[in-house]
Amino acid sequence: MNIEEKEVSYQATNTYSTLNIQTTKTKNVWIVFHGIGYLSRFFIRLFDSLPKEENYIIAPQAPSKYYKGNEYRRVGSSWLTKENTQNETKNILQYVDAVIASEHISEATNLIILGYSQGVSIASRWLANRKIHCHAFIMISGGFPKELQKEDFNFLSKSSKIIHIVGEKDPYFEKEKVIVEKERVQKILPQIEFKTHPGGHELNPKSLHAVIEDF
Repeated sequence: MNIEEKEVSYQATNTYSTLNIQTTKTKNVWIVFHGIGYLSRFFIRLFDSLPKEENYIIAPQAPSKYYKGNEYRRVGSSWLTKENTQNETKNILQYVDAVIASEHISEATNLIILGYSQGVSIASRWLANRKIHCHAFIMISGGFPKELQKEDFNFLSKSSKIIHIVGEKDPYFEKEKVIVEKERVQKILPQIEFKTHPGGHELNPKSLHAVIEDF
């Protein structure tokens, strides 16, 4: 057998979802990255309780789609796997760049970057790689990429809010592992605040309301 794995470059098209309308009254613009299994148009509904005039939400869509369950009716998506991760990350970051360029975000607004579950890995990599100056970076129920270091975030202002939220009953986070992860991430992002909510592996809208009260 003479098997070779080769590469080609091509142009691709992908969707993304938005919630509310960006106007002169918009105070916060959110870039929200969903977790595995979601489609952006469903994930973005979790932000519907935020004040509509003040908040404009942009939800990029993970490119890899698959059928969920054995009935082949419901569709989910995934950002990355362990297969060809470096190139796939590069492709995804270029897609996110295109989404942001198309939205013409006002510099007068607070830019909030949020990642939920698997979306934390994309949000944090995009933030670090593109040196995005944001008002807040929120991680919910997700792991922080192993390759990112403190120097990758030196560009962030000390006033940038960095928040990690995890459910007290999250089955994916054992207490001992959470403690170790907190210590690692705090060395990278010294101003990080760790918070919890009483639920499991979920994005709790009440947590979002509590966060923006500080803005």
